[in-house]
Amino acid sequence: VTKPFGPEVVAAALEAGLSGFGGNYVQELVSKHERLRARVPGPLWHLIGPLQSNKARAVAGLVACYQTMDRPSILAEVARRDPGAKVLIQVNATGEDAKAGCPPDATASLVERARSLGLEVQGLMTMGVHGDLVRSGAAFELVRSLADELGLPERSMGMSGDLETAVAAGATMVRVGTDLFGPRPDARVRGGDVGD
Repeated sequence: VTKPFGPEVVAAALEAGLSGFGGNYVQELVSKHERLRARVPGPLWHLIGPLQSNKARAVAGLVACYQTMDRPSILAEVARRDPGAKVLIQVNATGEDAKAGCPPDATASLVERARSLGLEVQGLMTMGVHGDLVRSGAAFELVRSLADELGLPERSMGMSGDLETAVAAGATMVRVGTDLFGPRPDARVRGGDVGD
């Protein structure tokens, strides 16, 4: 997860052998992609932040996996703009109102809807509770169980603060930024040039 680090951080990580990168904001992801377009191999982008229908066109064809699909309308827009795209269904496994994601009991129907639209559903994604490893672990276990029931191999769970808990619960992907790149720089400093 490279937010809000500039493309020079992605370039350095590519040089070190990393290939998959998470972007939270559409505009920021597109900007970094444009700055790194000439790099071979280039980054495989995962959109890990919310996607609004009017922004789907901007990332169509750039994103290797959309990890935050949580409602039928956004699935339909991604299917229209990026047919056959790889997606993860985001589940709100903690029940927190502030968190995005579909309710656990709506997960199966959303997976079915995505497949009916021709999208490749690879798995599920969830977020834990900041600072509460017990509640996070319960949420991760719930999502692992749902993924198993639905025959989905990927479970994107955990970030720098709870990645051990997520891995113990069966995560196959973790969204790590701070542990790799250090504390976030001032959020107002976004973009930048490769080589800055």
